Amino acid sequence: MTPIGQGATLTPMKISLIQMNSIADKTANLAQARTLIEAVVALERPDWIGLPEVFDFMGGSLRDKFEAAETLPDGPAYRMMQELAARHNVCIHAGSMLEKVEGQDRLHNTTLVFGKTGAEIARYRKMHMFDVTTPDGQNYRESAAFKAGDSVVTYTCEDTTIGCAICYDLRFPELFRALADKGAQMIALPAAFTLQTGKDHWEVLCRARAIETQTWFCAPAQTGAHRVNNEPRFTFGHSLVADPWGQIVAMVPDGIGHVSARIDAARVQRVRDLIPVSHHRHASLKN
Repeated sequence: MTPIGQGATLTPMKISLIQMNSIADKTANLAQARTLIEAVVALERPDWIGLPEVFDFMGGSLRDKFEAAETLPDGPAYRMMQELAARHNVCIHAGSMLEKVEGQDRLHNTTLVFGKTGAEIARYRKMHMFDVTTPDGQNYRESAAFKAGDSVVTYTCEDTTIGCAICYDLRFPELFRALADKGAQMIALPAAFTLQTGKDHWEVLCRARAIETQTWFCAPAQTGAHRVNNEPRFTFGHSLVADPWGQIVAMVPDGIGHVSARIDAARVQRVRDLIPVSHHRHASLKN
C-alpha cells in the first residue's frame, strides 16, 4: 500500500479558494468578487472556484440585508456567477449569498453552485445559526435574520463528489458525517469566522472535520473588518485546503487574495483504506 504523502496520483481537479473582505456595499462586493475570479482564472485556470460566506453583502443593518437579498433564481449576484462560470468554463461554488424567503421576514444564507455551462447545479441553505456571545463581548444573533435550512447537499464536479456546509456548521460533526455517508470526497465550507473564535478554533476544527470524514476540506473565508449597525466586526481569514489526512496543503493567511491546490480523489480512498473508520463505526451509531 502506498504510504500517505507518497506517490499520489492527481486527478484533473484543480481548485482555487478566494478570500474576500466583503462589506455593506453590494456593488463593491460584486466588483471585488469579479476581479478576483478573473485574476485566478487567468493565473491558475482552475476547474473549481470557491468564494467565502456572504460574499455579496456583509454587515449593515437588518434592513440593509433585506434590501441586498435576492429572490432566487435571479438577482445581480446570481446572474454574475452564472455568467462567469459559463464564460470561463469553470465550476463556481458561490460561497453564500442572501436569499429572500417568500412570505417571511427572514432570509436564507444560501450556497449556490454553478456548473461549467452556467447552470445552477446545487443549492444549500445554512443549517446552524450563529447565536453566541464571543469572548470580546460581541453578540451575534443570526436567527433574528436567517431561517435555517434542513437538507444535506452534495454535487459532482470533475467526477469528485463535493459536500456543502457554511461557517458555523463547522462545529456540528454530524453534518459532515452525513456528507461523507452521501459519498463526499471533498467538503466546501465558505465562512466568515470571527477573529475571536477563529484564532483559537478555525484551523483545528477544519483539520478535525477533514480527519473525521477523510475528505479534502476546502474553506474559503472572509478577512478583515466590516461594520454591523456602525459597530466594527472582524473576520479571521486564513482560507485553507486540508487533505484527507488532516494536513494543510494551502492557505491564504491575511488580506484579500486566493490560493490554489490540486485535489487527488485517489488520496481519499488511500486514507480510508489505511484507517477504515466507516467500517468500524458501531452499529448503534449508524442510521
